[in-house]
Amino acid sequence: MSLIKFRKKRPFGNLIASDFFDSDPFFGNRLWNTSFFNGDFWNGKSQEPALNVKETDEAYEVELAAPGFSKKDFEVTIDDGYLNISAEKSESKEEDDDNYTRKEFSYNSFEKRLQLPNSVKDEDVKATYKDGILSFDLIKKEEANVRKPKRIEIA
Repeated sequence: MSLIKFRKKRPFGNLIASDFFDSDPFFGNRLWNTSFFNGDFWNGKSQEPALNVKETDEAYEVELAAPGFSKKDFEVTIDDGYLNISAEKSESKEEDDDNYTRKEFSYNSFEKRLQLPNSVKDEDVKATYKDGILSFDLIKKEEANVRKPKRIEIA
């Protein structure tokens, strides 16, 4: 019996499932480990914006890096205990001249879904977008606020 080394990241999923490709050191070390095959497209990863979450005694502060968008590109909803954030932007440019026509287009979108803790007041969520950062203030309910210890004197 022979053992074949298992490789987690395989471009094209299991379309290439040959023992030759898995065990041959030439292909295993050179072809699959190149940046071309290890890129986000081949691994099924999407481009998601960076996210920072900070908890204070009174609220959660969430920052989402989404440069290049405008306020009208975002759709933010709260549904069934989740904060749903999505954005979509497309542009197209066309330039006609006597000898040529140039067309350019771009499309960018993302979706992010965050589960909100039960301690957040859904009705008091505030959002701002400035300098490419989408910020949320998620205010905690009164009973969820951490109360500082209080010293009680004994009489």
